Amino acid sequence: MAVKIRLARKGRKKLAYYHIVVADSRSPRDGRYIEKIGMYNPITDPATIELDFNKALDWLQNGAQLTDTCKAILSYKGVLLKKHLLEGVKKGAFDETEAERRFNEWIKQNEEKIDSKKSNLEKIQDDEKKSRIEAEKRINDARVEELAKKNTALAAKAAASEKAEAQTEQEPVAEEIPVTPVAEETPVTPVAEETSSEPVAEEKPQE
Repeated sequence: MAVKIRLARKGRKKLAYYHIVVADSRSPRDGRYIEKIGMYNPITDPATIELDFNKALDWLQNGAQLTDTCKAILSYKGVLLKKHLLEGVKKGAFDETEAERRFNEWIKQNEEKIDSKKSNLEKIQDDEKKSRIEAEKRINDARVEELAKKNTALAAKAAASEKAEAQTEQEPVAEEIPVTPVAEETPVTPVAEETSSEPVAEEKPQE
């Protein structure tokens, strides 16, 4: 049976994390496994890795194969270096004390690199935060300035309107003289004198 150390996907879409498991190579990726030896979360920066160092080393020494990602993870944690040093001890290249010294020196250097990376990331995050705060401050100052201009313009307009109203109230109003309506004269039609065409008979005195 071929045994592999590989990742088993967990979590949900776009928020996946992985279990580091020892499983039969014929099993599905997220199927049954023999043993869980750690956890890998690539979402965090730097990535979070939890690993049972001794179990991973034992499985490697027993012939377990590694996927590319797990090989990188175990190399990062020093498991592959430890296996290499132990093989050197078996071959007589150096003793266990020398192997332990080399391993501890590598661990110290690796931790310094990790701490330096974390410090740089924290500094970058702080700089980005300061930049965002300064940008927001500039935007707020611009808004305050624009609002102040609007308020000044409105105040000037209101003052001009009040001044115009005051001037209108101070101007004297001319008194209106009542006009008596004149009755229309009715035209009088002259009456023509009646003239008779017949001669008037003169009256004779009686005797």
